[in-house]
Amino acid sequence: MSDSPVWHAFTQHGLNEPIGLVTHGEGAALHTADGRRVIDAISSWWVTTHGHRNPRVMAAIRAQTEKLDQLIFAGWTHEPAEEVARGLTAIMPPDLTRVFFSDSGSTCVEVALKMALGYWANRGEPRHRLVVMEHSYHGDTIGAMSVGARGVFNAAYAPLLFDVGRVPFPSDPQATLDALEAECRAGAAAFIVEPLVLGAGGMMMYGPLVLAEMRAICAHHGTLFIADEVMTGWGRTGSLLAGEQAGIVPDLLCLSKGLTGGALPLAVTMASEAIWDAHYSTDRALTFFHSSSYTANPIACAAAAENLAIWREEPVLERVADLAARQERHLATLAGHPAIRDLRRCGTITAMELGGEDAAYLSGLGPALLGYFRDRDVLLRPLGNTVYVMPPYCIGDDDLATVYATIRSAADAVAAGDFSR
Repeated sequence: MSDSPVWHAFTQHGLNEPIGLVTHGEGAALHTADGRRVIDAISSWWVTTHGHRNPRVMAAIRAQTEKLDQLIFAGWTHEPAEEVARGLTAIMPPDLTRVFFSDSGSTCVEVALKMALGYWANRGEPRHRLVVMEHSYHGDTIGAMSVGARGVFNAAYAPLLFDVGRVPFPSDPQATLDALEAECRAGAAAFIVEPLVLGAGGMMMYGPLVLAEMRAICAHHGTLFIADEVMTGWGRTGSLLAGEQAGIVPDLLCLSKGLTGGALPLAVTMASEAIWDAHYSTDRALTFFHSSSYTANPIACAAAAENLAIWREEPVLERVADLAARQERHLATLAGHPAIRDLRRCGTITAMELGGEDAAYLSGLGPALLGYFRDRDVLLRPLGNTVYVMPPYCIGDDDLATVYATIRSAADAVAAGDFSR
């Protein structure tokens, strides 16, 4: 049993895997109490975009701590939140006119689901069914789990989850489109999807043409389209939003992770004017009833406002394109390796399967790979036997080369049978 009382996320403490103590971070690296420098190849769970302790974001946080730390966000407002809302409506698709703050990816998904159902309820139309894509992941709260894949993540909580319609992942695009067409024709209230890349489902990737067709089907039938860009937003797929590559604008957009550059927890759900209008009334019963104590925390909003300023004033998309090109070159060096399958890339995200078995979160290879990378001072956290790389945009050439060299050596070990299942 660990001496620490901390219960860590997604950790089976009974396996006694080591848990490193990190003292500080800088750029694309983390530094530990025992003097190690660890390359953060997954942006500390996909959040860190500009690098750890980005000077501009840190300065904005420090300045805000001298002004206002917390404020109830019902009936009151503050300038950092107003600045973020104005900045978002300036940079995001113009049809998304309203900004609702929350504090995490799961929560902004819950907000989107409630807004979608509230839209139909307030219009007096009986649409209740939500539709999702198989293998999707939208968070770990009850609504978010309900619209995600069912499996080991949530099997214990099955009695709490509500039923949803499902369409297949577009390995066969026409089958996906036909299934979505049938659901929408039957009166689905909303369809929620991770655009282009399904993150926790195994970094599964599909093309923008399918995304555009799915949006068109929903629009034709009046089914609300919810884009969960919590992971794919802020440049990860090569554009500010993944949806840009398909030319789509959703009815509801979920953003978090890179919203503050990864420095502090904050999320928003952006909504179209039609969603707003369905809740706008002199009847208090039609109010959108949702909040949390730390909604639009001023310090977190100050970080987000500075992140938006960085996107306006610095060549972030050039950095994204450069990282994507470097990732592609490194990915090519792994082609043909006998222990590596399905090399793929979308923007700055690369992924592959190691070993001959099908990808599975509880693959016995996963913990072995995790330990292998950790022992070599590279933070990679495989999804089962799916290894992916999603570094901060500031990662240097030497660090990126080390990441891929470590992946190659792990693949060599897999091919040699050095890992036990």
